[in-house]
Amino acid sequence: MSAVIKPQAQPAAVTATLAEWALARDTAQLPADVREAARRCVLDWMAVSLAGADDPLIRILIDTALEEGGNPRCTLVAQSEHVSPLQAALINGTTSHALDYDDVNLAMNGHPTAAVLPAILALAETRDSSGAEIIAAFLAGYETAARIGLLVAPGHYAQGFHSTCTLGVIGAAAGCARLLRLDLDATARAMGIAATQASGLKGQFGTQCKPFHAGVAAQNGLRAALLAARGMESRTDILECRGGFAATLSADFHPEIALADPQRYFIRDNLFKYHAACYGTHSSIECARQLRTEHALTPSAIHRVIVRGASGADNMCNIQNARTGLEAKFSLRFTTAAALLGRDTADLATYSAAVCADPAHVALRDKITVELERSWPQHSVQGEVIIETTDGRRLQASRDAGIPDTDLAAQGKRLDAKFDALAGGVLSAARVKTLKGVLDRLESVTAKDLMGACAR
Repeated sequence: MSAVIKPQAQPAAVTATLAEWALARDTAQLPADVREAARRCVLDWMAVSLAGADDPLIRILIDTALEEGGNPRCTLVAQSEHVSPLQAALINGTTSHALDYDDVNLAMNGHPTAAVLPAILALAETRDSSGAEIIAAFLAGYETAARIGLLVAPGHYAQGFHSTCTLGVIGAAAGCARLLRLDLDATARAMGIAATQASGLKGQFGTQCKPFHAGVAAQNGLRAALLAARGMESRTDILECRGGFAATLSADFHPEIALADPQRYFIRDNLFKYHAACYGTHSSIECARQLRTEHALTPSAIHRVIVRGASGADNMCNIQNARTGLEAKFSLRFTTAAALLGRDTADLATYSAAVCADPAHVALRDKITVELERSWPQHSVQGEVIIETTDGRRLQASRDAGIPDTDLAAQGKRLDAKFDALAGGVLSAARVKTLKGVLDRLESVTAKDLMGACAR
């Protein structure tokens, strides 16, 4: 049986409605597949966080936190240091998005888990919350962020805002409010405090500021809930009010879409990454791999390549001549060339300055042209690759990476393999086994069990 959420009689009361729905998620009443989807999000988050822990940006943030001092009550993934809850939310959030290998939801056009879960875990560790409580709070935040994404789509993202940060911060606040068991008024205030801290610019894609956005969302969302719990004032209609979130940060306002189908769980549409690059590149990667395999293509047989994508790809993943590993993750030309060369696009080592400068890679990359299809939905992640060969053939493949997995058993196997590969590069085999065991029985462990298992 699932929790019954009543439709809102006044559709414009978006903030209060979403706050009420966030508080209504009862763990025992959550559908089994929804609880499993949440567990898989935590599993995937942990894998990419472990792998991202040695990114240079993380050391910058840790050293800054240690210099600031504070109450070191919280664990950092794959680190030995302990920091304050707010610092942990920032650092673990940034860590999980450092590789741009974390999950995606197209309703919010961003990365929900990286923004929401680190805030929940930092708070949960201070309270030694159960895994069941963590799941309920995480779902509250995840679903809130997804629905706000629909509220302001497509204008918000098109205007240049990085939704992972701007929507994730409100989701993080809602999730933390759920974990703190705040009442409706305090939860709406927490969302308001979070919304006034919303930030994150897409112009930073390809720099260290992009993963930092996820950490900022987690930290500011946690802070918002803690301040609301202490009585800080805020508007309780911030999403819909004049001069509020939607009115200021988007040309679109769709409460009828955001509040439709109250029983729907957007986490069922979660998209996991199996290539360590921007999700907007995944369809073209799959197309290129398919064509290379089916036609036994070699670089010398390729005369010209056309990559077609939605117009939204232009300011998301269309860096023409990537020079760094970070830029490579946001370059359709780089990732398509990598796939055509048979490089492993799941391998973190593929995204490096050395590969960007490799003559064979550059030669193939320079045969690739990106065409933006204005007739496609602006922020679709569908893609098409057309290859003209030197012997006159025209090969074509298309894919839509935005379609969620329906074979959940196969998805589970792929996620387990991803976890083993990423975690195994950081922890010993014994530690990987222990951590995996904790994650497998997440609902019956505590936050301290979970975080203790991932410390270095």
